[in-house]
Amino acid sequence: MSIEIPQFVIDSAHVTTNSQLVLIERESRDTGNWAQMRECFHPDSKVRLSWFSGSGEDFVRGSIDMADRNLLAKHRLGPAVVRIAGLRAVASMSAIIDIATTLSGVEVQLSSHARFLYRTEQRSGRWRIVSFDAIYVRDEITAAIPGTQVPVTAKDVEQFRPSYRMLSYVLSKQGYAVNADLPGDDRPAEAKKFLAELYQWAGVPVDFG
Repeated sequence: MSIEIPQFVIDSAHVTTNSQLVLIERESRDTGNWAQMRECFHPDSKVRLSWFSGSGEDFVRGSIDMADRNLLAKHRLGPAVVRIAGLRAVASMSAIIDIATTLSGVEVQLSSHARFLYRTEQRSGRWRIVSFDAIYVRDEITAAIPGTQVPVTAKDVEQFRPSYRMLSYVLSKQGYAVNADLPGDDRPAEAKKFLAELYQWAGVPVDFG
């Protein structure tokens, strides 16, 4: 006699799988487990972030290069919210990107707040990432040693977007070309449109007002 597994049990398993998938991708990035990070992406995946635009494979290579430059980002992550429709899903989680670096000889700590958004798809029985994007919220930069002045002026960052200007400034000082046209809280209409397209791809009905 066969036993039919309830749909909510199947869906719960897929939610857990996708939650672990995006968390493992971020953990792999932070710990330099490049082989594991590479396994998280489908071959035709796309990644679009402040400093990078390209395939998942190239994103891993770019992350290795960034680590070799000693620009070591770490991520504080909120719980992942996963919405599934058949073989497609969207995973969303709040994140803070922490980067410790030096500007003009002063040790600083950059913290960039964002929402990470992953499109995932199950192919041949396995879930992997189809795309990875971010909606940037705000950021700040502080001195690593209290009482030290951060060597950044309003003029230094006036050309950058408010939602990720300090991140853009730090990355540009490291030689990265920063994409100024990404979704952000400073452009709410564009962010809303991006979310609508994201969930439409997955076939998930979500009303963001």
